[in-house]
Amino acid sequence: MKTAHCLLVFLMCYSAATALAAPLTLSDCLKKAARDNYTLKVSAYDERIAEETVTVSRSGFLPRIDFQGGYTAQQAPQAIALDGRTIETQDADFGFFNASLYQMLYDFGRTSALTKRATAAKEAAALSYTGLEKDVFLKVVTAYFGIMEAQKLLDAAEEEVVQMTDHLRVAKNLFEQGVVTRNDLLQAEVRLAGSKQRRLEAANRLDNTWLTLNFLTGSKPDFRGELDRETTMGIAEPPADVNKEIMSRAEIQAQQKVVEESNQDVAASRSAYFPELFAKLSVDYVQNNMVKEQAIMAATVGLKINLFDGLATTARYRQAVKNRSRNEELLRSMEEEMLLDYRTAANDARVARERISVTEQAIRQGEENLRINKDRYQEQVGTATDVIDAQTLLTQTRTDNSRAVFDYQVAITRVKRALGQL
Repeated sequence: MKTAHCLLVFLMCYSAATALAAPLTLSDCLKKAARDNYTLKVSAYDERIAEETVTVSRSGFLPRIDFQGGYTAQQAPQAIALDGRTIETQDADFGFFNASLYQMLYDFGRTSALTKRATAAKEAAALSYTGLEKDVFLKVVTAYFGIMEAQKLLDAAEEEVVQMTDHLRVAKNLFEQGVVTRNDLLQAEVRLAGSKQRRLEAANRLDNTWLTLNFLTGSKPDFRGELDRETTMGIAEPPADVNKEIMSRAEIQAQQKVVEESNQDVAASRSAYFPELFAKLSVDYVQNNMVKEQAIMAATVGLKINLFDGLATTARYRQAVKNRSRNEELLRSMEEEMLLDYRTAANDARVARERISVTEQAIRQGEENLRINKDRYQEQVGTATDVIDAQTLLTQTRTDNSRAVFDYQVAITRVKRALGQL
């Protein structure tokens, strides 16, 4: 029994360790961002708020029921003078109430336009959320590959520290043998200090990029995971119709809904010039023992229209027309800007792919160059400066390669983002 218990504990610990060791994939990060990102949580309320606005607008089609009541205490009752006598016409103190039902019959499309405007705003909010989610995904991908880049830069910086430490050891040995001057030793020490500084900077950048990814995914700041180094964004094939792909983006559709909202706003503002037909049922009760009928019921069918409001209606109509024109121009601007985003991202991806090929070959050449210069220095054929320059050149080449890989992955992501495929 004891053996079985120990085996069970071992299996549980092994399973937990395996789970902890599982790589953190890009898909995992995107799912966490969709669920826990703070910006998206805030934006999600926009659609919910807009949905309530739709309900408010539709209320114009429904009857309005009002009630008011109270009790009045007067200093003296109202009275009339008749043939030299004073006759009271009401009680001194009385209760009262009023109940009314108001129904709009026809308002020349005002309520309908307001409802359509609110509905378009709700749909625009939902599409805007989708667009914002894609922007967050782009940031997550950038941070994810940024961590990979920062880790490679840190590895390169640590390798440089190792190489500079070894060079300092060689310089010390040669100095103690009286083969080289103290200048070589001092130069090696200064270069090693610079390498350590670059390692600190690389480590700090890695930590900051992790903080960014954790913020975007709603994780704890101190969370660290093992990324899947095999993750790539693939290749973004150019679509047959770029314009069609861009027009299908959520942001464009959201702005189209905003233009539709503006059209309904213009219609609602124009309808303010026309009258409103209404029906009203009411009951008015005033406690008064001096009269026969204390409660009066009434039914009314009427028309109301504003004759002059200081040109406020005209100003609101002009404002709605100008706002519509502004939103139409903004839609055209967004379309052109997104086409520009696609073209620049495609260019960046093409150049970054070429940079990767060039830097990979340069790394091999840099490694061979460093090996040759180290051998020459130990054989007293080369100088310490040659070794340091060769190491610096190799580190720079590795850095350029890491940045080219990062730029390529981000550029591919930007291409997919521009096409609405992220």
